[in-house]
Amino acid sequence: MNDSESGSSDVAGRGWGPAVGRRRFLQWSAVAGGGVGLAACTGAEEGQTAAGLLAPEAPPDRTVWNACLVNCGSRCPLRFEVRDDQITRVLPDDTGDDEIGTQQIRACVRGRSIRQRIYSPERLKTPLRRVGERGAGEWEEITWEEAFDDIADNLRRVLEEYGNEAVFQAYGTGVIGGTIINSYGPYGGAIQRLMNILGGSLTYYGDYSTGCITEAMRVQYGGWTDTNSHDDWKNSELVVIFGNDPIETRMSGGGEVFVTQQTKKKHHTRVIVVDPRLSDTAQQLADEWVAIRPGTDVALIAALAHVMISEGLHDQEFLDSHCVGFDDEHLPEGVPAGSSYRAYVMGDGPDGTAKTPEWASPVTGVPVGTIVDLARQIGRAAGPVAVMQGWSAQRQQNGENQSRAMFTLAAMTGSIGVPGGGTGSREGAYMLSLAKPFDAIPNPVTTQISHFTWTDAIERGPEMTALNAGVRGADRLSVPIKFIWNYGGNTLVNQHSDINRTTELLRDDSKCEFIVVIENQMTVSSRYADILLPDLSNAEQMDIINQGHAGNMGYTILADKAIEPLYDCRGIYEICSEVARRMGVEREFTEGRTQEEWVEHTVEETRKTYPELPPFQELREMGVWKMAGESVIPLRDFREDPEANPLPTPSGKIEIFSEEVWENARRWELPEGERITAVPEYVRTTEGAEAARAHTTYPLQLINKHFKGRTHSTYGNVPWLQEAHPQRLWINPADATARGLDNDDWVRVFNDRGATLVAVKVTPRIAPGVVMLPHGAWYDPGPDGTDRAGTANILTSWHPTSLAKSNPQYSTLVELEKTTAPDLEA
Repeated sequence: MNDSESGSSDVAGRGWGPAVGRRRFLQWSAVAGGGVGLAACTGAEEGQTAAGLLAPEAPPDRTVWNACLVNCGSRCPLRFEVRDDQITRVLPDDTGDDEIGTQQIRACVRGRSIRQRIYSPERLKTPLRRVGERGAGEWEEITWEEAFDDIADNLRRVLEEYGNEAVFQAYGTGVIGGTIINSYGPYGGAIQRLMNILGGSLTYYGDYSTGCITEAMRVQYGGWTDTNSHDDWKNSELVVIFGNDPIETRMSGGGEVFVTQQTKKKHHTRVIVVDPRLSDTAQQLADEWVAIRPGTDVALIAALAHVMISEGLHDQEFLDSHCVGFDDEHLPEGVPAGSSYRAYVMGDGPDGTAKTPEWASPVTGVPVGTIVDLARQIGRAAGPVAVMQGWSAQRQQNGENQSRAMFTLAAMTGSIGVPGGGTGSREGAYMLSLAKPFDAIPNPVTTQISHFTWTDAIERGPEMTALNAGVRGADRLSVPIKFIWNYGGNTLVNQHSDINRTTELLRDDSKCEFIVVIENQMTVSSRYADILLPDLSNAEQMDIINQGHAGNMGYTILADKAIEPLYDCRGIYEICSEVARRMGVEREFTEGRTQEEWVEHTVEETRKTYPELPPFQELREMGVWKMAGESVIPLRDFREDPEANPLPTPSGKIEIFSEEVWENARRWELPEGERITAVPEYVRTTEGAEAARAHTTYPLQLINKHFKGRTHSTYGNVPWLQEAHPQRLWINPADATARGLDNDDWVRVFNDRGATLVAVKVTPRIAPGVVMLPHGAWYDPGPDGTDRAGTANILTSWHPTSLAKSNPQYSTLVELEKTTAPDLEA
């Protein structure tokens, strides 16, 4: 099940999966060989593989619709061929055609390999209780009744002793898109429903994917604002993409790969990609690739703005009528002259420095001529310009300003709210919005922390305030986090920053006193449970599925139960129902419905909005239902009449200058050397591009990327995908030569926070001075503590960004040295 922000390593078959006798104590070394999939419970027969699974050639008894529920932005239907209660083959959607808006939703290589996850040796098989130090891998097998009693007793104790604010559901998106089986805590699902009935719990704002851009959108647009859907490129004169790689990150028919490729093919729209690496999107879609140093997009955009202002290539009329703070004439009342974005760019602001291409080039690594040419292409375009960004540029220490700068560039083109244009955000998509009756109970606890600061909340909860840590809904936290639910997520360890520091914190059970992990794989985070519960896979239960991004097409999937539960596994709905019974709220939790009845109820409630949606039983037989949608063009009404359709900002307009941030800059208690700015300025950071060039010990900028071989960490233990997409660190030939490295050499990548071992890929597809490590590899420490899996988060920092208090995991400085391949058996 794993997580939203997660990974891979050579762990398949290494024995993380426990197959244990009752009350038998376990060590990790003793677990090896215990997880043998179904071979342990099925005898060999004709048509079976050596592992005990029925071969795909065996004719199926039936075909069952289900889905891949990981957090890639897509949501793809799957058809499971089943024989003798075993899945023998996984097939993609066979409905629809090859036209945009009615396309087949073809699953990618990850979803098509789901059988290897369902029958993985790492499948958890029975409830376990920790008996040694947390994280040491010492367990005893217990009954479900004992597990439910332990959870309820500890939950009751924590609520009575500390209050509801001490309970926290950890960030997790390994199960996302479902109604019941949804691990994305504050936004619904069984655990959040249970806690809301019990008086609520501490929740978070933002997320690891979009923490900085979410805050940037709130500040500049008043709330979440997508840009135009990719199918609308047909109306664009020019598309400029900053750090977005939909060809790889959303590489299925339910994602954006089909829409982008077909639109480019049919309409020949010019595409420019700005990215530190020649991504798959840049390679397949772009007419021009602009290589840039990570975290410096905001400096590049300031230089583009300087050229456009100097040559009169910006849309001053749109900026005057729809925006606040582009120039001094449109600043809020009482704000001194020289505080506008134009003043900052032209050198009329407090720093007195004009942001010319000559200023930006040594910062960004982009040649002066390229900057000037790019500005003129944008400013002189004969039709709408679509400026858009992915979510990589905002995972930086200055990520909020990175995103706001791209919004501002979009405003300068005057192409916001029109076909072919965009807001500067990431692509939107037409969505069929399911009803959410299961999530209807509100959370009585209004206090929230940033998604990224939960480790701080364990360590120093009551010290965290609104002014020093971004606490919302209250002036400060009243108590530390004492109880954690971790369902379908690997962010408890693997996807959070600074793994060495995080695991040290979690091992101390006097701080966070009780951790419940609900998983179907022995993930990295599973190792740090007090009670570890074996969850069902989605193949073993039913749910109704929210769609993913698919351009202008709407759809939903009825994911049916394909096989009976394996081993002694149970689903999240039954788990929460049993805990609810022990807490005296079972009736309120279930409302007398089974999981299937909740799914049917959700379908019927959704049909009140979409009467054309088939009834439950008909939808169950269809599996996937599609509807024609429209191109998404955000802010269209605002563009046409900003007075009649104001934005939810204080001014009702696009706030290039934010008076809220201006005030917070004076009130907030920021660490020494940090600052937040009312307009999107370039801010030098401690692990940014300029720091790297000046650093004698750690001169390389390390970035992560989403990876074909897994979605975050999900699918990271699938042998097929490990073989097809091995973990490799990308390095530019110049940097490799300087370190005596050839392709496939092993290196030790390190900084003061830790070290990891990985083989290198020497390629000109990455900018000099930058190395790239695909994120989500499963942390695998050797005897000396060095990670052996190429796990990026052994190197990243806990230190949050200044404004959003988000994760700056792409702002990391490292060095590397040649070494030998690790001994994975040590």
